[in-house]
Amino acid sequence: MAKTDTQHDHDDHSGHAHGHGHHHGNGALGIAFWLTLGFAAVEATGGWWSGSLALISDAGHMLTDALALGLAAFSSWLATRPVSFRHSYGLVRAEVVAALVNSVLMLALLVFIVWEAIQRLHAPEAINGAVVMGIAAVGLAINMGIAYQLSHAEQTLNMRAALLHVIGDMLGSVAALVAGAVIYFTGWLPIDPLLSVLVALLILVSSVRLLREALHILMEGVPLNLDLEQVGMALAHTPHVQSVHDLHIWTLSSGKIALSAHLEIRAMQDWLVILNSTRQMLHTRFDIDHVTLQPELPRAPQQQVGVPFHPSRP
Repeated sequence: MAKTDTQHDHDDHSGHAHGHGHHHGNGALGIAFWLTLGFAAVEATGGWWSGSLALISDAGHMLTDALALGLAAFSSWLATRPVSFRHSYGLVRAEVVAALVNSVLMLALLVFIVWEAIQRLHAPEAINGAVVMGIAAVGLAINMGIAYQLSHAEQTLNMRAALLHVIGDMLGSVAALVAGAVIYFTGWLPIDPLLSVLVALLILVSSVRLLREALHILMEGVPLNLDLEQVGMALAHTPHVQSVHDLHIWTLSSGKIALSAHLEIRAMQDWLVILNSTRQMLHTRFDIDHVTLQPELPRAPQQQVGVPFHPSRP
């Protein structure tokens, strides 16, 4: 395997910039955690005072979201830890694991919301519409502020999972505000569970997409924005390269893509030129910077492993 000093310096520089984004993200997640936890207490108190089961249930939802934001903040901090002899890549995957846990947690919450909505349609609960409207309005303002902070932080998979929870809260606050108004002015109680189901359906698609992305990364899948064959053919068309095999592309963490490959070359004296040109090409065309390439002289085809890429292939 080979890697130039210049490339190593470039990767360190990228990691430095990434770290600044993490610090910003950590602060936004910390603020979001404490605001969400504080408002959960306010909702629980308001629900007890007004006799609103809807507010008490939403307080439990907010508490769960606060724990999800706390997990996101902790994993974001873990991702900034330096490499070690036990973790040669560092702990950058902690954010992906947190995104996986949070997306599963969000799906569980959606199931709970739909179940509760069905129960309330069969047995409506008396609700103080004015209190619900007041608390929902405050909750909406808080969630909009949190969403603004998180949307301006580095958009890692982990941050997107945290933002999804906040958006779910924000839509829940809108639904509660509308439901409170309808109940206050008309007394029609079914509006509360019906809007809850609508909110659940709105965020279901995003939750499933996030879960799919997290699983794809943990299973070492090729990044969804890249085509393995296209990258392989680009490497194979590099001057002095005869073929490419054992090509692997995977995601270390959000925004950090790694590649390893074996390049069959005509002569070893061409290797430094090939290495520099392939490194530059991968960075420019595919935004891949963590590259490990192994040069090989021509060998028997039966010895090759994986799908080979040849310059002559269309």
